[in-house]
Amino acid sequence: MKTEAILKKEAMKVLKETSRTFYIPIKLLEPNVREAVASAYLCMRAIDEIEDHEQLDKVVVVSLLQQVSDLLDRKIETDEPIAEELAELFAPYRDQLPEVTLRLADWIDFCPDTVTDKVLESTAIMGRGMAEWAEKDWIVATREDLDDYTYYVAGLVGVMLADIWRWYDGTETDRDLAIGFGRGLQSVNILRNYKEDAVRDVNFFPNGWKLPEMFSYAEENLALADRYIEDIQTKTILNFCNIPLALAHGTLDALKEGREKMSRVEVVATVNKAMLKK
Repeated sequence: MKTEAILKKEAMKVLKETSRTFYIPIKLLEPNVREAVASAYLCMRAIDEIEDHEQLDKVVVVSLLQQVSDLLDRKIETDEPIAEELAELFAPYRDQLPEVTLRLADWIDFCPDTVTDKVLESTAIMGRGMAEWAEKDWIVATREDLDDYTYYVAGLVGVMLADIWRWYDGTETDRDLAIGFGRGLQSVNILRNYKEDAVRDVNFFPNGWKLPEMFSYAEENLALADRYIEDIQTKTILNFCNIPLALAHGTLDALKEGREKMSRVEVVATVNKAMLKK
């Protein structure tokens, strides 16, 4: 069993390696809520790496996601360790799965006990939703399909964060706006990566949609995200939300100008400005 200090150090190291967007705002959170959000991010990133895996067969992806979700549900119901079962489940794919996935049990242990069930609940729902979309070959035909997909892969992040804010200091946020926060960030990711997705024959644009329609979809959800943060008074939580939201707005502006991404100077300036709000 790793000591709490070692596990914290390793969790933050893996977090830094897997997320340039969220590492800084998570590190700026207060103790306890920082561990909760870091754990939640790592748990969700663990299953996201399964869903996005380009070498694993689709049948394997679906099975792993469903079985992980079942184990998380069992952990909620019984509070019994699931590390051995996860290790056994991942064993045949140890050479293919990244560290953040293989160490899912560690990220669960890293989470503060009193909020673990909330994190596992959202992660399990996400895993099952991802499995359903893998079975459908990620074919997005309609606006409703896009809403469903972005709910499972990102809207649930907003829901989970809302649960963590409430647990931490009683901060109440609107659930639909929280989903919009997640969807807004995800829709910008879709726009940023759509050319790479096309290379692997994946397209998240509904039938008939071109860039203008997807830009509008992103703007609509980022507007919900802007309203979402209006309910937040805790400065560190507000900074946490402001930073990725400001980067999403900036990235969308760059994409609309025909650029692939923001410049490093723009990123630094955007982060500094976002942290000065309120």
